[in-house]
Amino acid sequence: MQTKKFLLLLILTITTVLSSFAQQPSSGYSVYDSTVITRKRQPQQNEFLNNSYNFPAKPRNMWEVGVSGGLFNVSGDVSTVLPTFGFSAHVRKAIGYVFSLRMQYLYGNAKGLNWKSTSSFKNNDAWMNTGYDTARLIFANYKTQTQDLSLLGIFSINNIRFHKNRTKFVVYLGAGIGASAYQTKINALNESTGDNYSALFNQVYNNYEKKYSSRKDIVNALNEGMDDTYETDAESNINKKPRIGNSTLVFSTTVLCGVSYRLAKRINLSLENRHTFVKDDLLDGQQWQEHPGTDPALTGNWDSYNYFSVGLNFNLGSKAVEPLWWLNPLDYVYGELNNPRHTKFPKPVYEDADGDGVLDQLDREPNTPAGASVDTHGVASDSDGDGVPDYKDKQLITPTECQPVDADGVGKCPEPECCKNMKPVEVVNPCPSDYPSLTFAGLNSKLTKDLKKMVSSVAAKMKENPTCNIVINGYPEASKGSQALCQQRVDAIKVQLVQKEGISADRISTKCEVGAGDSKTVDIKSN
Repeated sequence: MQTKKFLLLLILTITTVLSSFAQQPSSGYSVYDSTVITRKRQPQQNEFLNNSYNFPAKPRNMWEVGVSGGLFNVSGDVSTVLPTFGFSAHVRKAIGYVFSLRMQYLYGNAKGLNWKSTSSFKNNDAWMNTGYDTARLIFANYKTQTQDLSLLGIFSINNIRFHKNRTKFVVYLGAGIGASAYQTKINALNESTGDNYSALFNQVYNNYEKKYSSRKDIVNALNEGMDDTYETDAESNINKKPRIGNSTLVFSTTVLCGVSYRLAKRINLSLENRHTFVKDDLLDGQQWQEHPGTDPALTGNWDSYNYFSVGLNFNLGSKAVEPLWWLNPLDYVYGELNNPRHTKFPKPVYEDADGDGVLDQLDREPNTPAGASVDTHGVASDSDGDGVPDYKDKQLITPTECQPVDADGVGKCPEPECCKNMKPVEVVNPCPSDYPSLTFAGLNSKLTKDLKKMVSSVAAKMKENPTCNIVINGYPEASKGSQALCQQRVDAIKVQLVQKEGISADRISTKCEVGAGDSKTVDIKSN
């Protein structure tokens, strides 16, 4: 009961703290605020403010400190049981708007248990020294405590934005180097009896693995028969490599990716996955893959570990802006373009070289003669629209029927007699109208030889009249079956014309009109 009250109090406290941060107003960064500029960069800031240098000085920005907790597991020769808990703490400082450096400490516990047995452990002193016979078998297991201190370079990839002043979340990638210290133990003995697990291992093998049981059944049987002491030091390179106490010290390299969500100016929430590689194959107490006939001296696969975490990060610093990876350096540029405050513009010059009353900056025809009438764009007027400006046009109003005109704007009108007693031209449809009608027997939609001959005659006429189009018209009854049959028939005729007779499909249309004629007949008409 006390534990539940404590957890409830802790949740309420965290909620209150987050709310207080979230209520703080978000203060934007102004390049004109010299209070956030360090003394070292003040000369550059002064030059910028005096318009003798184009770039403002980089502002003093906050440090980030953060803590995280998450799932920690080792990737090695022994299967991970379940990811266990790990935690980390870090401090981070921006070098620029994209790149920053982070120093991070990581601690994690990991457990593993192979669900497949092996008898190839003669080179592993941890198992040999606890009385296991190589004529029998074991189920490899381990528990390791790992600590890491690393320096990481972080690259933010979405804070520089072109269509928004800032973002609420930042996606980042990172890589770095460090040192890992680990201590690994195995569960080889039963603490209550002092005996090893040879009998249990053979029993599990015979009752489960030998019978091809599931991985879950084998692991459950092992967990029920084994305690949780992990009393035996696993095989390690502690005598070959540097050590810290009882832990082996190895060089590490790390890659990571993550996303941070901005809660307020001084706090953000992050989700991150980090993977660390070490040049050591004994994080899990096994130095080689346990396969019969494998020579451990010929294998060189190194172990690694993964840390998937949720973190809470705080920005610290006075008279400083947010860490630069939260700011968009284009914010000042776009603001200056939209509403200039700093840019110095030359005094405007209003000239009108041709004296037409339209400024040269707006004049589309800057060389019109003096006295010429122009429009609001400085283009000479053309009252009759004949393409000759009025100041050159000897016939200011030329009728449309008398155009085009000559270089002087004079048109040539036709004699009136030529336009009298004009008879309308009869439009004769050159397309044939004597296309045949096709009659289908029963419910058949296939074309018989006779029908194909009739379709060929249609194709011949269409080839003689390449500008003519046709419509294939059927007359189904109201039932859906009759309409479907009609569509099949008209489609069959169209396919025959297109694929067999070489008529373009664009010249042919099909139609089924319910009740407009005999349902067995398909007419072909000029369209």
